[in-house]
Amino acid sequence: MEALLGFDLDLWDYLTFLTLAICVVAVITTWLFPAGLPGRIAIARKHPQAEAVKYLGYAGLLPTVYPWMQALIWAFKPTDIVDIRRFPREEAIETDKEIARLRNDARG
Repeated sequence: MEALLGFDLDLWDYLTFLTLAICVVAVITTWLFPAGLPGRIAIARKHPQAEAVKYLGYAGLLPTVYPWMQALIWAFKPTDIVDIRRFPREEAIETDKEIARLRNDARG
C-alpha cells in the first residue's frame, strides 16, 4: 500500500500507529478516573447534589485543578442539611430516587 508521501507503509509503521493509539487511550483513561472521583464519592455518600458534583468533577480538570478540588470538597460536605421546602422524609425519598437514577446512568 502506497501512502500519500510516496513510500510504502510496512509493519513497523502500523505498529507505530497502534502504539500511538494505545497511548492516547491510556491518557484519556488516566484523565477520566480522577475526574470522575468526586462524583463517585458523592453518589456513594448519597449526596443531594451528586449530579452537580459529578459534572463539576469532569469539567474541573479541563482548565485547571481548582474546580476539581472544589468538587472533591463538595463531595465530602455534610449531607444532613434539609431543604426547607420539603419535609425531611420527602427530601430523603427524592435524594434516594436521584442517586438510583445516577447509578443507573453510570452503569448503562
